[in-house]
Amino acid sequence: MFLSIVFLIITILAVIGGIREFKRMNLFAVGFSFVTVLVFGFFSVMTLFRLITTGEGAP
Repeated sequence: MFLSIVFLIITILAVIGGIREFKRMNLFAVGFSFVTVLVFGFFSVMTLFRLITTGEGAP
């Protein structure tokens, strides 16, 4: 559960960084931010979804 919360915080920070770097037109950083949001965001959202629906955390 703790790891899922940490990954959710990383996802939020990656979204903020991606928006900031998009304003600067740094597309390389935007790409890394997008990949970070996909990977960490998917893991954290699915873990929280499983916690809510089944009462279990990550396997």
